[in-house]
Amino acid sequence: MKISLEYALEHPQWIIIDSKVYDLSKFGIMHPGGLSVLLESDVAGRDATEVFFGLHRYEVLRRPQYARLLIGTVIGEKETIFPREIGALSKVPYAEPTWLSAGYHSPYYREHHRSFQKVLRTFVDEILFPDAQALQENGKKPGKAVFDALVSLNVHAMRLGPGEHLKGRKLMNGTVKPEEFDCFHELIMGQEMSRIHARGYHDGVAGGNLIGLPAIKNFAKPALREKVLGEVLDGKKIVCLAISEAFAGSDVAGTRTFAKKSADGSYYTVTGGRTDLQLIMMTLILHRYEDFDKRLEKWITNGHFADYFVTGCRTEKGMIVLLIERGEGVETKHINTTYGPASGTAFVTFDQVKVPAENVLGPDNGGGLIVILSNFNHER
Repeated sequence: MKISLEYALEHPQWIIIDSKVYDLSKFGIMHPGGLSVLLESDVAGRDATEVFFGLHRYEVLRRPQYARLLIGTVIGEKETIFPREIGALSKVPYAEPTWLSAGYHSPYYREHHRSFQKVLRTFVDEILFPDAQALQENGKKPGKAVFDALVSLNVHAMRLGPGEHLKGRKLMNGTVKPEEFDCFHELIMGQEMSRIHARGYHDGVAGGNLIGLPAIKNFAKPALREKVLGEVLDGKKIVCLAISEAFAGSDVAGTRTFAKKSADGSYYTVTGGRTDLQLIMMTLILHRYEDFDKRLEKWITNGHFADYFVTGCRTEKGMIVLLIERGEGVETKHINTTYGPASGTAFVTFDQVKVPAENVLGPDNGGGLIVILSNFNHER
């Protein structure tokens, strides 16, 4: 709709941003910065282009919840501020790492790093960014098309860092060979993928694989390792790390999940071990009485849609780590987090879950803490 400048300025609930008219009449009370900002004399019913871009990135206008506020353009005016082109570098000072900036040189980045960065940024701009903005607030899992695109570039495999798992895979459209892939490529991945400006979605794109899969890659028995690695890296399954709970956050060794080994040694039964009064009261307040004999994992990233759970458990001999597959006795309940529901963070309960002894990751004699701590430096 074409709107005359005079008519637009007659409506205090409208603002003009770079020739475009936005109706804020139903948005004011929801404005993250408060209603008072929108009532300022140089904002309400005015051309607020300079004020807006002094406080926001251009990408804010592209978010679905804000784009729908657009009602027209001012007659005779043209857009003068344009978004960065797909895959291009930003011209804003200090918006890019120095090795990508004109006039700077780094001995650590070679031509394959630059080619890698260019392909990845184009992928983020074209595929991840629009999907992230659409799903960040609704809590839905990224669609199959996104996961297929991630698999085609072997992003899941590269997020684990350099290693043997990359052999035979075509990385980022062939811009880097598996034997050339190093920690600087991994650093580029972290920097580029953060440009989606959607923290929950960032973890929702199989962030659980990043922190859960290394334990399988490094400690699972060969047959199990090959099976699960193939499924996950090819985008067929998702792994999450199920460690955090009421009494075991940073204190990993304090976990109260209990795994009892069967008499014949062929499987473990993972269940609760709730005996102290404080834990009983917490269970009754937060959940239901029937949850008392279950094991509750809290704040598990990707837990809501994960297929495998790398789970720390206590045994009679000490701590072990089990790979638990979603099935009978495994329940997940989505929970909202401050960084967005798209992460798939969930409460995960294990109720008398039978787990084959072959699914122990690493030592089965109480050395499970080594398995968990071995991955902390990389995952954090």
